[in-house]
Amino acid sequence: MPNHATRPHIVVLGDFEQALHRLGDWRAIEAAAEITFHHQPVQGGDLVAAAEQADAVVLVRDRTPLDAATIARLPKLRYVVFTGSRNATLDLACLAARGIPVSHTDWGPSKESTSELTWALILAATRQLAEYGSLMQQGQWRFSTPQPLSGVLHGEVLGLVGLGEIGRRVAQIGKAFGMEILTWSPNMTAERAAAHGAQAVSIETLLARAKVVSLHLVPSLATRQLINAERLAQMRPDSLLVNTSRSALVDMPALAQALRDGRIGMAALDVFEQEPLPVDDPLRHTPRLLLTPHLGFVVEPVFERFARGVVTCLEAWLADQPLVNCLSS
Repeated sequence: MPNHATRPHIVVLGDFEQALHRLGDWRAIEAAAEITFHHQPVQGGDLVAAAEQADAVVLVRDRTPLDAATIARLPKLRYVVFTGSRNATLDLACLAARGIPVSHTDWGPSKESTSELTWALILAATRQLAEYGSLMQQGQWRFSTPQPLSGVLHGEVLGLVGLGEIGRRVAQIGKAFGMEILTWSPNMTAERAAAHGAQAVSIETLLARAKVVSLHLVPSLATRQLINAERLAQMRPDSLLVNTSRSALVDMPALAQALRDGRIGMAALDVFEQEPLPVDDPLRHTPRLLLTPHLGFVVEPVFERFARGVVTCLEAWLADQPLVNCLSS
């Protein structure tokens, strides 16, 4: 419960988009508490310095790891809220041991938005939109030297590694484009694949046949760095690898080398081992690689839901009312 002798201090971490305050009605919270928003990433000592006086911490997704060592250095912490319904970098057991309750928000249409971004990347890479857009900005119309032209997806093979809620949506659009859909995951069955218009095959067959390989798995011990040097070598030399899921599914140095060597045609990535991607990361200068800054769930309707959820959770906590969407207490 908040201490009414002094105004509680609430710290919001990871709001890179500066969206939570804009999209939520914070007036009641601002009247009862001090609030600090952090729009740049903070970790390590900077994270402790930012949150050590916090009575409550708000986390946007899993952008700011809150492990046991960090929690131990936050002596005033009494409440945590995170956006979405899961957070892989939050030590729930440690918080529970200290009796610190944790709440979360609803999601909004994040699966739909991630599916749409997947296809935005597939289409942009296939039609070379970034390259042609750059030419236009430079006052040009076509490349000055002969270059391979854009491809067509109709009649090609779409390989989906994972056929969950997002993978199924991606499959539906692929079928609309007239693509053959192949799928693989550790527990895939022929019946489940067929129910969504796909054919279950081995990972080797999928990689060998697919023009577009799109990843839609949550990493596990069995799938971590699933796409490694050996599997990249199994892919078509004109293939496109798309990852809007988790960076842990891909051996990033091996992918960069495969692109530099021309062993695959192109890749499009929305997720990275370290986010934001460091300015000096070699991926920024890897050829035939389309990069976006983890935009899969970053859309107005999702952040509207996040903002409303955070405000609702904090208002209940500040008013000593039953906590909302509480995971532990």
